[in-house]
Amino acid sequence: MIQFSDQELVVSGKIDYDNAEDYYVKGLREIQSSRQFPIVVNLAALENGSTLALAVLIRWLRQTPQAKGLQFKAVPAKMMNIIQACHLENDLQII
Repeated sequence: MIQFSDQELVVSGKIDYDNAEDYYVKGLREIQSSRQFPIVVNLAALENGSTLALAVLIRWLRQTPQAKGLQFKAVPAKMMNIIQACHLENDLQII
């Protein structure tokens, strides 16, 4: 599920192969309706920090101004390990 709450885009549930495109489309719709960047993406309620979930987040990021319009908060440990293994920590704004 994706919703704006307290000025943050909150991502919850589990992103898997069956619903990844739905997450992408719904999140993109929310991001494109925003007029103020950067947007904080809160991942505290995300059930699984998989490579697939990270791919969805990166696809969103590419659709923002200069591909710098998102800041990621409460990144799950598994996803953080993937980010570090891929040397993406300098490309993603993690708060």
